[in-house]
Amino acid sequence: MQQITLAEASQNLPDLIEAALSGEEIIIIKDNQPLVRLTPVSPFQRRRQPGSAKGLITISDDFNEPLEDFKKYME
Repeated sequence: MQQITLAEASQNLPDLIEAALSGEEIIIIKDNQPLVRLTPVSPFQRRRQPGSAKGLITISDDFNEPLEDFKKYME
């Protein structure tokens, strides 16, 4: 964790952003009090699109047929 003053942060913002993107925790302080935590934003989640896997999944024709091991229970 790196603590940096507000004045230093304003002068080194590009470097601090790079450090935060690489996983370092950056805390910006003012008057020896934590003020801001610099963290990367989570990647944007695309909305689910119904039907996007159409044609990629197939089900065999005998999907609903009883399994050989269970035929004696089905009679």
